[in-house]
Amino acid sequence: MIESAPTASRGGRPSREEAARLGERILDAAMELMLEQGYGATSIEAVAARAGVSKRTFYHRFADKATLVQAVVARVVERARPPLAPRPAQPGTVPEAAGVEALRRSLHEFGTHTLRAALSPQVLALYRLIVGESHRFPDLLRAVALSGGRAQAVRTLVDTMRRHLPDLAPAQAEFAAQQFLQMLVSLPQLRAMGIGDAMSESDCDLWVTQTVDLLLQGIG
Repeated sequence: MIESAPTASRGGRPSREEAARLGERILDAAMELMLEQGYGATSIEAVAARAGVSKRTFYHRFADKATLVQAVVARVVERARPPLAPRPAQPGTVPEAAGVEALRRSLHEFGTHTLRAALSPQVLALYRLIVGESHRFPDLLRAVALSGGRAQAVRTLVDTMRRHLPDLAPAQAEFAAQQFLQMLVSLPQLRAMGIGDAMSESDCDLWVTQTVDLLLQGIG
């Protein structure tokens, strides 16, 4: 197989930038193939062929298929990740208010971004892949766990709730965060996958509002 010649640095090796781009090309090819035809049907040979690289080049960057799928899942999660950290205050602005109404606004913004990400085509394709093949390929579940997407979302929600409601106990905040994510995402994703009618944009807006209201009622 003939690979496109990268720009060589001293010693004839590709530059760091070219090497990074080559790795991205392999990931692009792997992500396309896995989300199109499934994990089990995607071979390393097929990934190398679509990326236009040799198997030797592939193995120079990824030790095996398990390592590759971890990188693919991490990429999908990272690209879909909503803004998780509070935006830094600008000079001269009023500090963020505490209390239920301020928390409501923060949760609604977070919920809107999260649901939009959960219903994006790549995340839905990844979800179908996990549901359909994880029982045969535990590497898929390990890759999802290692991506840390849900854990980071829970940490952010806990921090947000306790920032606005300082008296909320950490254990209660974590339980509420886990429940909020489950309520927010599960049914809309199932409906987007054909189990019921897909939700419209206005349906999603209402879903976020009512989920936030239910959470706030629950934590009192």
